[in-house]
Amino acid sequence: MKKAVVIGSGYAGLSVSSFLAKAGWDVTILEKNESPGGRGRAFAADGFVFDMGPSWYWMPDVFERYFACFGKKVSDYYNLIRLEPSYRIEFADGPIDVPADYAALRALFEQIESGAGAQLDRFMEEAAYKYRVGIHKLVHKPGRRWTEFIDKELIAGIWKLDVFTSIRSHVRKYFTNPKLIQMMEFPVLFLGALPGDIPALYSLMNYADVKLGTWYPEGGMVQIGKAMHRLATELGVDVRFNCPVTRILTKNGEAYAVQYSQDGQFVEMAADVVIGAGDYHHTEQNLLQPADRYYSEKYWEKRVMAPSCLLYYIGLSKRLNKLAHHTLFFDVDFERHGQEIYANPSWPTLPLFYVSAPSVTDAGVAPPGSENLFFLIPVASGLDGDDETLRDRYFNMIADRYEKAIGQSIRDAIVFKRSYSVKDFKNDYHAFKGNAYGLANTLMQTSILKPSLKSKRVSNLYFTGQLTVPGPGVPPSLISGEVVSKEIIREQQNDML
Repeated sequence: MKKAVVIGSGYAGLSVSSFLAKAGWDVTILEKNESPGGRGRAFAADGFVFDMGPSWYWMPDVFERYFACFGKKVSDYYNLIRLEPSYRIEFADGPIDVPADYAALRALFEQIESGAGAQLDRFMEEAAYKYRVGIHKLVHKPGRRWTEFIDKELIAGIWKLDVFTSIRSHVRKYFTNPKLIQMMEFPVLFLGALPGDIPALYSLMNYADVKLGTWYPEGGMVQIGKAMHRLATELGVDVRFNCPVTRILTKNGEAYAVQYSQDGQFVEMAADVVIGAGDYHHTEQNLLQPADRYYSEKYWEKRVMAPSCLLYYIGLSKRLNKLAHHTLFFDVDFERHGQEIYANPSWPTLPLFYVSAPSVTDAGVAPPGSENLFFLIPVASGLDGDDETLRDRYFNMIADRYEKAIGQSIRDAIVFKRSYSVKDFKNDYHAFKGNAYGLANTLMQTSILKPSLKSKRVSNLYFTGQLTVPGPGVPPSLISGEVVSKEIIREQQNDML
């Protein structure tokens, strides 16, 4: 039986492990933290349960497909609730609730801009095609050679996929109202770059948003990682926590073992294949000897990183009125904040931010009569100065705007508060430059132009997760693990012939 050692138990690590175990491999995951799920972990404090990272559940078909690969259903592990409204957007002149029902959304667009309802139909028709081809075909390509894209449907539809047009230009072909433009550009922010730098192919994200809906797994987003961990162990995967990997041991261009720390002792585990499912940069630059590294520090410094975050986990001793589960604050200059993330990296002058209030939907994440709030400010990766003084200043800045928008106070009822930002992403996940979302999905960092899923120096070392194909996000991470597992199985079979 072939032995695989996987470094990291995030979504991609759990995914690749499960697919390899299903194929008959002996798989061990070594995880530095105390629980599975990577950035999708949670913590409990004072009766509150806080999701630490991802808070949006989109593309439910990707999750269903994943579990179906193992003869399971999502409902075997957790219960999904569709949110209504999908989310709220706070503009400078007031809020707009984005309805889950398409007919209601179409009517809203028409109300904001005459003719926009019909334009939305046309936009969604194109987006549906891109979603079908993009999510069910393109993202499953391993991105190792250009010949992968010699495909009749891909070639015939190359212009229809809008690979060489930006989503910014694409949206403006259909809508002129600034609010509608921001509403349609919002989903690509999950891809870690400004709309002007993201290919219009990713209007498929609008299809995911509008047609497939925004959902919430009862018990929190942590249920995804718990479900994937449970499935992996059911398949025989050995998951070891509090076991940080310290070295990948190689000889003659091949990894023969992984060294890790357990209870203060260094332990070696032999492996036929090693998969880096943690931070790609850390795995290559810190776990390998210089001769085994393919990408240089200069290469990494030139990568366009998706943002990091400044997060606040807040527990209130009271309930708030008329909250939405998700609220986006687009009440200040979008362009300025974007420039401070990508063009001139700096702590934002006046940030956009986002609030999740899962206790609106799920009473189990807060004590009775309490509210669970999660605040997120996107910030540039790699910033210095991440200290408590800075964090307090930004919290008061956004709390002022939040209290004004909801017409209620929150600071007088805070019974729990924890912040999390750049230095925490580095400490907990070895995240390159403290990034939260991996590489930005720009055209020049798409598919074959991403860091390779297989080492070009160590013959049996592979990578999965948000710094390689297909890219950032929860659904892409599940797919990344599947793609890598198929490459490993195919190449191992070829070696045996």
